[in-house]
Amino acid sequence: MKKIKIAHIHVWDKKNKGDLAIVIAVQDLLKKKFHKPEILDFPIEFLKQGSFSDINKLNSCDLVVIGGGGIFYHYFLPFSKEVISKINKPIFIFGTGYIKEVGAKNLKEGQLESLLYLIAKAKLVALRDDYTRKFLIKNGADFDKIRLIGDPATLLQEKKISSAKAKDFDLEADVIKIGFNLNYSGWLGFGQYKKEILEAYKNVADYFIKKYQARIYYLKHHPGEDEIIKEFDFPIFKVVDLNPYQQKYLYSKLDLVLGMMLHSCVMAFGALTPEINLAYDLRNRSFAKFIKSPELLVELEDLKAGALLERAIEVFEKKDFYQNKFKNKVNEIRDKHEVYLEDIVKGIKVK
Repeated sequence: MKKIKIAHIHVWDKKNKGDLAIVIAVQDLLKKKFHKPEILDFPIEFLKQGSFSDINKLNSCDLVVIGGGGIFYHYFLPFSKEVISKINKPIFIFGTGYIKEVGAKNLKEGQLESLLYLIAKAKLVALRDDYTRKFLIKNGADFDKIRLIGDPATLLQEKKISSAKAKDFDLEADVIKIGFNLNYSGWLGFGQYKKEILEAYKNVADYFIKKYQARIYYLKHHPGEDEIIKEFDFPIFKVVDLNPYQQKYLYSKLDLVLGMMLHSCVMAFGALTPEINLAYDLRNRSFAKFIKSPELLVELEDLKAGALLERAIEVFEKKDFYQNKFKNKVNEIRDKHEVYLEDIVKGIKVK
């Protein structure tokens, strides 16, 4: 097979561990399938205002991959139909999803229209959750070109940390290890639920520390979280801020993860660690449904009633059950990705 040249359009906020994990996971999968292709990076903003020179650069590639992640998001829309129309190489959308935060409005007509234009232009569309699939089909997207494959970051390779770091995190200690994560990266609704969220996390920490002498790790996904960590009224054993490969490895050493940032839950799931997901966003709900574990989601409105602690106890006590369930689902996602990658290979061979 000749060396393939791939244009990869994606969100690459290097401050956001989840965004970075998605990009790395997609590119690692592409590198494995196409035997170390040349990959050219383009920011998602290219679809709004790509320059003439950038369009020519993109069209010098053999194919265009868009995603994964939440690129179907009002913040990135509308895309430019003019830019999209000038792409003359086959487009494959890879593991993307629709984002709608709590309290957010529906997409405006022009935003939705431009999104559907991109979908129509794409040769194949692989999505990370069923809600996005239903959303697109409801609005007129071609059912036949859509695949449901899951989040690519699920398959991110785990890489061991150094022995010195492992010792620092005390990973081999025979103690219960619980990971916490909050979405304090700019979600405007956080202030509305801040008191309830912090209280719920404190209740969980207090319970597991008192009953099991557990250690609490904070799983940092964004620099903005430094501010909220200061407000925790319980001891944090370690703040975990590693590269995505190593972060996922550390997730595999935990007994339970309570996450808000979607990819704190995706990475825990991929590492086969039981996780509970706080639903500040449509995508959090969609992820829980996709892995067929809606009980692993807690609504913000239910925090006052003690739902987070109740769910944490239940899930912790069924750790083995969830590890086995996650293993089967991760294998299914791996198979779906492999089939989709093969579809891409076939797609670029068809003239």
